Amino acid sequence: MNTKKLEIADYPALKRFFSNTPYRLSIYSLPSLIAWSNCVFEARYAVDGNLLVIANESDVRPEDRHLILPLSLSDEVLPETLHDIAVNIGFRSYWCVPGEYVEGHRQGLESFFALEEQKEFEDYVYLSEDLANLKGNRYVRKRNLIHQFEREYMNNGIRVHVEPITAESVPECLAFLEKWCEQRDCDVDEDIDLACERRAVITSLESFEALELKGIQIRVDGAVNAFGIAARLNDEMGILNYEKAFPDVKGLYQFLDHECARQLFAGYRYINKESDMSLPNLARMKRSYHPVFRVKSYKLTLK
Repeated sequence: MNTKKLEIADYPALKRFFSNTPYRLSIYSLPSLIAWSNCVFEARYAVDGNLLVIANESDVRPEDRHLILPLSLSDEVLPETLHDIAVNIGFRSYWCVPGEYVEGHRQGLESFFALEEQKEFEDYVYLSEDLANLKGNRYVRKRNLIHQFEREYMNNGIRVHVEPITAESVPECLAFLEKWCEQRDCDVDEDIDLACERRAVITSLESFEALELKGIQIRVDGAVNAFGIAARLNDEMGILNYEKAFPDVKGLYQFLDHECARQLFAGYRYINKESDMSLPNLARMKRSYHPVFRVKSYKLTLK
């Protein structure tokens, strides 16, 4: 089975494999796989009948090359099939195997693989209505910050506009991203998380329509000061891939998050905000929005 590099041009042909994915980890999103395929790992794929096999190769970390669960147009992929694929194409491990799959096939998996939890890749999942409404005492601080932002920027004339991201507005979003990155030193090391994320955001913005993404941008006094980008995972869950806001504008991030929940996730029961990559500050922020559950991630290594 020969693999080829996953490109933006592959999106139309491959999206059928993702339309009804049973997996609730955010990596099982075709726009995400494409966007993040230009940094530490390069995503490659092969189609074998009704099966899509995806591999992540790395020149930077060759010891971490891995597969993710194949996606099937027909039957669920069973542990013995995972074993055969890995052996046939020369891989030792699968990463980002959802906890639900592991619990449903634990006995079969343990016949072929050693199982290990990947805490850094567990996704945070929220009820859309919780983040769209922010009701109750647990969200009082979020509401207060939003009210402070509104008092400062919205009660004394129309200084704030919330708009959908369009192809025409992408250059302004890219310019804002560069300013945001200057404040965060995104390019200190091209292999660190912020640098990789910057490249993923650029790919997503430059291919916004091709990847069927949705997004909003927030203008303050005419200039883009924040944006959020989302993608579909399945019929009940969307992914909030990126949220960027100038940190010196008090309440702007909370206002952005609230608007993303209201405008980008209508019709979805759940919002997946991806993992915290074991970064303490990011973990605290994600917990502060009170997820209703986490999606566990496992590594499977051939015995």
